[in-house]
Amino acid sequence: MSLVNNVLSSKSHFAPLFLRVPVGIILMAHGSQKLFGWFGGYGLEGTGKFMASLGLHPGILMAGMAGSAEFFGGLCLILGLLTRPAAAVIGFTMLVAIFSVHIGNGLFLANNGFEYALALAAVCASLLVSGSGRLSIDKILSAKIS
Repeated sequence: MSLVNNVLSSKSHFAPLFLRVPVGIILMAHGSQKLFGWFGGYGLEGTGKFMASLGLHPGILMAGMAGSAEFFGGLCLILGLLTRPAAAVIGFTMLVAIFSVHIGNGLFLANNGFEYALALAAVCASLLVSGSGRLSIDKILSAKIS
């Protein structure tokens, strides 16, 4: 099986759909806060300053990378397009968020802890293993390549 087939292949079930779509919507919203300042976000400049204050330099580049991973990765999850690579990038982004922002605050979200980022990373790990499932662009592309 080719590398492309490995990336696109998936079991023919619906379970990943129920993870992909809501998490993709959430990630797109978070990414749009970072990139565009939508939904009460700080935009690229404000998020970049925050990231620089954490020691993530250059801040604007890091904000752009994190925002793009969330926004475009979330879009890919919704569509079921390149689900495994998107899940890998988003999962890595969540791990960076956990260890650079949230780990010192403990688990709970009420204390700005890492529970939410951990939950998103777990969803990404699941999608990395399972693939996108039945209703996805990956499934259509995989069938055409085979």
